[in-house]
Amino acid sequence: MATKCEISVLFVCLGNICRSPLAGGVLAHRLREAGLSHRVCVDSAGTGAWHVGQRPDARAATVARQNGIELFGHARRVRAEDLLGFELILAMDRSNLKDLTDLASGSGSRAVIKLFREFDPEPNRDPDVPDPYYGGPAGFEHVFEIVDRTCRALVDHLRRDLGA
Repeated sequence: MATKCEISVLFVCLGNICRSPLAGGVLAHRLREAGLSHRVCVDSAGTGAWHVGQRPDARAATVARQNGIELFGHARRVRAEDLLGFELILAMDRSNLKDLTDLASGSGSRAVIKLFREFDPEPNRDPDVPDPYYGGPAGFEHVFEIVDRTCRALVDHLRRDLGA
């Protein structure tokens, strides 16, 4: 992780081509808008290795682009060193959270590992971001709505943590 960051955030989903790169792209965009991009580093990874090296899913990239956001990076698998290099690791669903906490067990990690939707400002919601991979464009649009509102709330949280 780059040392210039005061806070580093890692989004984690299953394959790192839909939800986590979408969340990473949205958060990076919202941080730029808030003037905080130089203080917060953002990345994404997957718990599985099926799509390593691939660009984000075209449907995720399309819904992002339709909302003025470009997605970055290539799919990669979460590594043990990520647990030591990131301060905040956000799982897209409870299965990813379990995988991350299992990986962190005994690692010496001080990262805060939690569900992304713990920052969702809409109460009484499913704690998981649904996986849109096997669906159509409407599923990606729904995930974008969840990710965007939650990232906006996350920016507010990070702003407070940074004293900005």
